[in-house]
Parts: sequence; structure tokens; C-alpha cells
Amino acid sequence: MFELIIDRLSNPRFVAGVLVAIGCAASVLTLAMPLLQTDNLGRRMKAVSSERERIRQRERERLAAGQKPSLRQEPKRLFKQVVDQLNLSHWLGTEQAKQQLAMAGYRGAGAEYAFLFFRLVTPILFFFVSLLYVFVILHWDKPVIMKIGVCIGAAYLGIKGPEIFLSNTTAKRKKSLERAYPNALDLLLICAESGMSIELAVRKVAQEIGAESIPMAEELTLLAAEMSYLADRRQAYENLGARTGLESIRSLVTVLVQSERYGTPLGTALRVLAQESRDHRMTAAEKKAAALPPQLTVPMVLFFLPALFIAIMTPAIIQINHWN
Repeated sequence: MFELIIDRLSNPRFVAGVLVAIGCAASVLTLAMPLLQTDNLGRRMKAVSSERERIRQRERERLAAGQKPSLRQEPKRLFKQVVDQLNLSHWLGTEQAKQQLAMAGYRGAGAEYAFLFFRLVTPILFFFVSLLYVFVILHWDKPVIMKIGVCIGAAYLGIKGPEIFLSNTTAKRKKSLERAYPNALDLLLICAESGMSIELAVRKVAQEIGAESIPMAEELTLLAAEMSYLADRRQAYENLGARTGLESIRSLVTVLVQSERYGTPLGTALRVLAQESRDHRMTAAEKKAAALPPQLTVPMVLFFLPALFIAIMTPAIIQINHWN
């Protein structure tokens, strides 16, 4: 049985067929996911909205036990033991990775321990899997140095794998936040001018914006929870800017801090920000539209023109062959 598996995996045609089958299955699944996907908005918003009550309950228990208050969740025991025993926070932990974890939506010490754990395990796993495949399964007629180089490259890919995953997740989250920011700002302006307090306005906007962007709703809900829990609202605003990492939201944070400190009219400042966000959005759309013709040149040459030539020349070729 093991010899049959090795023989199959060493056959290039079989491996290519498996990869093609996986690609086809992934394509079908990608097309079918929007139809099979359930609406998780209510569940996620309910989980996020209860964050404030969990924070209060946890801190009351800590105060009753005489412990220092903390907003951080406890990590998993396995991850914590491995990271602490090997001192991975000193060797593999970076401030940039911690900031990216917050921007990607992974909060607390548990996310940091999980990232460090997988950053250690992934390169080792990739190295041994590539080692097994190159030296045992695939009978590759190449020098040993080249085989070892392939294994080292797989280990390097394993090192960069968690960082690439984190970077992609952060980019997707930022894109969702940027798209929902103008509408969230308009809703916040309406709530502020209607006489709502800033905390109630943030909660209301978090409920309404969830249909468009769940990350924006999560961030606003956490902002409302921190505003009601922390002694200084400025810290809650700054935490929002640090979690998102967007310049537009940092401008909103600056406006909220100034309104909190100096008592400046919040509605006027939000109106100016809303107009600037609309102008910026229109400028970005115009810039993308202006860059579209150069980007379409290569697809037109590779795909449109050959099909056009085939559609024009095929009838003439058929008629010439018929006459001959």
C-alpha cells in the first residue's frame, strides 16, 4: 500500500491530475460559496455587542480576587506553554506583528501566542514534508545540494506563511473598513446632529453599518464598549485608530479627541470630514477609471483581438476552401 502511494505521488501525470482536480474543485466551490453562505451577521454582532458585559464581569471578578485588571483574554494552554518555554516572544515576536494582529482583527494575548506558535511550527512542518517528498516519495534525479535547497526554500516559505496570511487578512479588513467609512461617517453625523450622545451614536451606527461591513460594526461596537469602560474616552478613540490603521479613521479620531477635550462642535467637524471622504472617494474612482485603458491593453491584445480576428476570418476561410 505504501509503495503504491509512493509510486502514485512520484508520477508527474498523477500529481498534475490531482492539482487540476483540486483547482477545478476550488473554482466550483468559489462560485458556489455565495449561494451556500449563511448570514452570520446577527451571530457575529451579538457576540461583539456582548463584549462590554464580558469585560465588566471579568474585571469585577479580578477586582474581587485582588488581581490586576486586564482586558486581555487568556491564551490556550498548549500555545502558552510552547511559547513561554521556548521564549518565542523574544526570538520571533515583533512589534509590527503585534500591530498587524490588531489590524487583522485578532485581539488579545491568545492571538499573539497562536501567531508565535504557528510561526515556529509551520517552517518545521514544511521542511520535513518537503524533505520526505523530495528524498523518499519523488525519485528526483538531481544533486543532493539542489534537494536540500528545495527543502530550505520550503522552510523559508513556512516562515513567511503566517506573515503573508496576516498581511492578506489585514488588507481585506482595511478594504472593508475603507468602503464602509463614508456611510458610517454620514450615519454618525446624523446621530450627532439629532442630539444623541457620542456613545449612543456609535452604538446606533454599529447596528446599522453591520449590513455593509461587519469589521466596521465590530470596531464601533468595541469603541462603544471601551468608551463605557475606560476612564478616559481619548484612550478608546486612540485604540480605534491603532486597531484600524487607516488615515481616514485617524482623522475621525482626531476630531473626536478635540471635541472631547475642547468642546468644539462635533456636528460641524463631522460634516467637513464627510464631505472630504466623499471627495476622496470620487477622486479614487476617477483615478481608477483613468488607469483602466492602459490596463486593458494587454487583455485586449491577448484575448479580444484574436477572438475578433477568428470571427472575421473564419467565414472567409470557409468560403475559400469551399471554392477550391
